[in-house]
Amino acid sequence: MLSGLPVRIAVTALAVTGLLAAAPSAPTPPSAPAAASATAAGSPSAGVTVKMPAALADRLGADRAALVDAVSADVLSRSHDAEGLAPATAVGKLAAEGRKVVVDVRAVSRDWARGVAYVEASRARHGAPEGWLYLAHRENGRWVPGLEGDREFADQVAESPLVGAAERRTMTAYAERAAAPRTRPLDAHPEQVSPAGAQANVNGLLLPWMPDYYMTLTGGPHAHDSGSGYWSALDFAGGNASGLVRSSREGTATSMCGAGGGWTRVIHPGGFSTDYYHMRNTTYYNGTSIARSARLGSIGTDTCAGGSATGAHVHWSLRTYDANYVGQYTWLNGRTIGGWTWWNGSAQYSGCGARLGVTACPGTALYNRTG
Repeated sequence: MLSGLPVRIAVTALAVTGLLAAAPSAPTPPSAPAAASATAAGSPSAGVTVKMPAALADRLGADRAALVDAVSADVLSRSHDAEGLAPATAVGKLAAEGRKVVVDVRAVSRDWARGVAYVEASRARHGAPEGWLYLAHRENGRWVPGLEGDREFADQVAESPLVGAAERRTMTAYAERAAAPRTRPLDAHPEQVSPAGAQANVNGLLLPWMPDYYMTLTGGPHAHDSGSGYWSALDFAGGNASGLVRSSREGTATSMCGAGGGWTRVIHPGGFSTDYYHMRNTTYYNGTSIARSARLGSIGTDTCAGGSATGAHVHWSLRTYDANYVGQYTWLNGRTIGGWTWWNGSAQYSGCGARLGVTACPGTALYNRTG
């Protein structure tokens, strides 16, 4: 993948026509990529924070505004918190809550671009951000973006020169997997999904630290954003693993907030991916192939994309795609990860893991097992 030294892009105008006037200034360290905000009205990206290395901005020229516009519009249409709102209204609503919409352009080649985009979580309460990898292809003078989970994204993965062969194999398996059939009535709550009759195999995923070491479960199954939706997340802290957070399986890793940020996503073969949030001292990855138990960072309290953390821990979440290529966080209930089968409790965070007749509820130290 292409890379460049991130510098601050000073955005001076974003006209109704979508043309972006930007000029590079002094470089900033790679560990702290600078961002810029599109500030004028009349565009889907007005008010959106843009991260873009100077070399890529120069290569895109005036076309960079159209790229950011297209990706921003897609992001806002997919965001749960912007649902049903016009782009400008959505960005204004989020800004009033102290939340940013971020488009990070990381690679460009001819008529292709790729990067990361996310909507920050509220910093006033515990929660987690919404984020996507994206690809974009310029077709007949127009940028057509595909966010992770879109049908466009799956199609573009097969063609884009910005996706390597190994990453393509992993991404394609991920995007094309059909989720297991649901066994709940349509009016049931997502957390009440039963694994009965459904495929609960997660292809050998580990818990987010080294095998045969332990951490303490600080939060049982809960929604990724601590709100509605599938109870897909677990929280861990302490233990004898030196606080080091590691990949649950091999795959391709991306640092969602950029270098120095505490949020990493790993796409695994076989239809699942995992998110890791609140880390510190992170390793920077950008669609990078990694091995099982690769070092991602250390438990921490980072909120690079919003939310809150009252103590050092890792917020780990399980994701998959459904048959319509819609990316989503998926249920843990009944799935075996790290040798422990996870069950929902009566409320979020209260659920437990079970293994060989032992039950581990919040506050319990548990070993990470491969079988």
